[in-house]
Amino acid sequence: MSFITVAAATLPSVPLDFGGNRDRILQSIKIAKEKKATLRTGPELEIPGYGCLDHHLEGDTFLHSWEVLADILADPVCENMLIDVGMGVRHRNVRYNCRILCTYKKIYLIRPKMSLANDNLYRETRHFTAWVKERQTEKYYLEEVVRKVTGQHTVPIGDAVLSTLDTAVGCETCEELFTPLNPSTYMGLNGVEIILNSSASHAELRKLRTRLDLISNSTRKVGGVYVYANATGVDGEARMMFDGSSMIVANGKVLEQGSQFSLKDVEVTTATFDIEEVRSFRSSISRNVQAAAQPEYERIECELRLSRPADELFLSKDLEISKPIEIKVLDPMEEIYMSTAVFLWQYLVRTNSAGYFLALSGGLDSSTTALMVFGMAWLVLKSIKVGEEKTLTDLRRVTGDNKFSPKTPQEIVSRLFHTCYMGTVNSGDETRTRAKKLSETLGAYHSDISIDEAITAHELIIEKTLDFKPRYKIEGGSDAENLARQNIQARNRMVVSYELAQLSTTARKLPRAGAALLVLGSGNVDEILRGYYTKYDASSADISPLGSISKTDIKRFQRWAKDEWDLPILKEFIEATPSAELLPLSAGVQDDEADSEMGMTYEELSVFGLLRKVDHLGPWSTYLRLLGQWKHRPGYPGPRQIADKVKKFFRFYAINRHKATIITPSIHLSAYNPDDNRHDLRPFLYVVNWPWQFAKIDQHVEDLETKLATRERALE
Repeated sequence: MSFITVAAATLPSVPLDFGGNRDRILQSIKIAKEKKATLRTGPELEIPGYGCLDHHLEGDTFLHSWEVLADILADPVCENMLIDVGMGVRHRNVRYNCRILCTYKKIYLIRPKMSLANDNLYRETRHFTAWVKERQTEKYYLEEVVRKVTGQHTVPIGDAVLSTLDTAVGCETCEELFTPLNPSTYMGLNGVEIILNSSASHAELRKLRTRLDLISNSTRKVGGVYVYANATGVDGEARMMFDGSSMIVANGKVLEQGSQFSLKDVEVTTATFDIEEVRSFRSSISRNVQAAAQPEYERIECELRLSRPADELFLSKDLEISKPIEIKVLDPMEEIYMSTAVFLWQYLVRTNSAGYFLALSGGLDSSTTALMVFGMAWLVLKSIKVGEEKTLTDLRRVTGDNKFSPKTPQEIVSRLFHTCYMGTVNSGDETRTRAKKLSETLGAYHSDISIDEAITAHELIIEKTLDFKPRYKIEGGSDAENLARQNIQARNRMVVSYELAQLSTTARKLPRAGAALLVLGSGNVDEILRGYYTKYDASSADISPLGSISKTDIKRFQRWAKDEWDLPILKEFIEATPSAELLPLSAGVQDDEADSEMGMTYEELSVFGLLRKVDHLGPWSTYLRLLGQWKHRPGYPGPRQIADKVKKFFRFYAINRHKATIITPSIHLSAYNPDDNRHDLRPFLYVVNWPWQFAKIDQHVEDLETKLATRERALE
């Protein structure tokens, strides 16, 4: 029997941080070696960083990647190990996303990616070309910086596999796993026993199970060991989060799994298995018939032996045969907590800002945003308690206190978080009280101010300019006047927020006096989709933790946090009526979900968001889908009510689509996130009444109502 230990490195994808990326890669190789691994793989494009975007078009990015690779190849830590690292390679003036299979002072193979991700968040074909020559290789002429280290002039580049002295190894990069004809299937049928998958797979709520099923099914069909290494942390654009959770799967069973969301800079997941188990698993006659029919892969010879004999395993104190485990799939509310905590912390650390500022209104969304900062503090504290020195070093740096050793999350919040209730004459005492109590509970520095003077000053300017004084609708004003008076309040909150964030550390004489706080927005994905916010108001900020989370999930998260973190005060926020508080108190409670406000519920907005983006349905198909989906739903007795709701959504969407140009960056967690910067590329200018589509819907409603009336008469 032959036992092999393999390692999957989980690393952050930091664009253009060549020195930092090199050091983290070398550290992961060192850790893997200490764990007795003879094979190490890491995330996609780990040398330059996956999120370089158009920097992948620059010659400098390729040059510096080769320089980093030369440093890695020259480091003795790579001796007697098969190393798989990722970087871009230019071959015959074509750019490829590649894996470099190498060891100390030697490159065996450059394996280009054959299926590129080019949907939703990804634009890989803008930067790279897929390798289209199946089972073919060509000569790649190495750069001088690598020639000096390896003594090699050329190496093979292309679709091939590696034959070591005791097994065969192949590569499948990220998107290739998700394709119908994924390469690992054919490699497995050709006798490849170990598949390496290097990924930069983004986090999305409830997505991990899909990824696991793909890997498990792939190895369950053809047998083999699958070493999956994923990136972790925020990408360079701060709109995508890689969630780690690297794993090693053998014959359809998970052997080991890394953390899903973590503050660790380097995490290495290892597993030890008997390669004979793969060979025994593959004894199926049906599999072997297909394997015998497969065309040959070119095999690149590798003089390394990855396995060790049974007696060495028996004598080793550090090695144990890995046993199948149940994969840990986080509850969606835990995913929200962990992902936003990592997002907020890494954003803070990378920008070297002094903390966060939030306009805390006392409503559900802003209070949940405050909870995200509290969750960040929890995660930071946990990381420090388990001995992550870098986390403590970063905390001391951003706070400016070199002796800071927190004991509670509130201590961290108190140094990094300034909340402010910005009241007006239209604000209620309940929201003011709720905001103050929550801020005190979380440990934040809190301000309670009135911005009426600023609003009055702005309104006076308009009155003098136009010789016209706008009134609220309840006071006899028009819809335009009513909206203008609400918007000036919302926009003033944004202006005040940024000035307070700029001066907070100075006024409070904190250790980092003069350093600005980052302003947090609190808009949710449903309001952004509907356009139910004021352009350049308090939704405009540096980052928006809730920008891709639905109102439904926000409510669920608050219930989870209330119990998980023992915060009974959250019951008040969960039960409160959602309101912007921009109308006079005499107008009554301003219910955001009322028909006169948003025109639909948050639950309905989620449905429309999924149908529009995920299912790719236009107004007509959405109407047809909902005829069946909502026909028994209370409040929708007939097709006309469904049609009216569909037309209302698409009209509001079209009217407000221009607001998407200034959406505050948020971590992508929702499949129907309307952020046009990366995910949702649609026009900004529409014919907003959709004449062709709506006319077709109206005609269908009339025809259907006629049929219904005829049926009812017949029943009489």
